[in-house]
Parts: sequence; structure tokens; C-alpha cells
Amino acid sequence: MKKLPLSEKLIEKDTYQVLVCSSPANIMVGFAAHTWFLINQKGKLTRREVLHFKKDRALSTGYLHTDYFEPFTGIEIWQHYTKYHWKGTVLDIITGDEHSVAAKMINCIERSSEEYPFTETYSLPGPNSNTYTQWVLNQFPQVTTRLPWNAFGKKFLFKNTKK
Repeated sequence: MKKLPLSEKLIEKDTYQVLVCSSPANIMVGFAAHTWFLINQKGKLTRREVLHFKKDRALSTGYLHTDYFEPFTGIEIWQHYTKYHWKGTVLDIITGDEHSVAAKMINCIERSSEEYPFTETYSLPGPNSNTYTQWVLNQFPQVTTRLPWNAFGKKFLFKNTKK
């Protein structure tokens, strides 16, 4: 799939969708990609991602955050300066009904605060946002989404689980 601009126009309100999204990382590491999920459950949108900080919020578990940023924006261009954000792009959209892979992915993403092994660990080389996105994608081998070359941390799981 060709990258698309992240936009409300991509949301189909009568279906289940998982949008795999990306934007440049904060300016200090702007050459790197930051990835996250935007999930759509028949018009109800939720954004899930790992960020480089913990927040004491009801919607956060360690470094894993729910709806920290608006659904259709990238992350901040300058860390902790909320006025300017990168534009987000969509790497892939997985769509279906309540029995589809998309619905199963949504369930996995919603359970990830209990099941993702690195909610309390963050490092620039990994685990990081791209490790989380790749971890979810790995649960669904039938989904062929590939993270960009500069999604550093996406190979963290592979490198740290080899025997």
C-alpha cells in the first residue's frame, strides 16, 4: 500500500479498521520514524502508542499511552512543545467486520497494556514505539504491513529473542 496522508476521510464509520500510522520522530531524532495505531470500531476512534515518557494518567500504562495525541496528528516536532506536530501518514489499513483480522487486531491492541512485555521499559534503540507496533503486527502473520526502514527498534524483539 502506498503511504497516505492521515485523514478523517480514511475512516469508515460502519466497519472495524486498524490504521498503522507513522510520522517523523521529535526533532532531535527526526531522521527516525515514530509509529502507532489508530483503531476504528464503527466510528469510535482510539489511538495507541508507546512514547518516550510515562504519564500518570488513567489512559496510560507505563510508556504505553491511549489517546495522548489527537487521532489525526503526528507527534510533536519539538519534544514537549505542543504547538507544532508532524503530519501523520498511514502505512496500511486493515479493514473488516466484527469477525475479521481487523477486529482481532483491535482486541490485541486493547489488551496490550496487560500483555505487551515492555510497558515499563523504554530506550531509543528499543524497546520503543516501533517495537510496540512490530509486536502487535507479529501477532498477525497474515498482515503483511512493513514498518519503514527508519523505524528503529522494530527489530528489537527479533534481536532479543534469538536463542
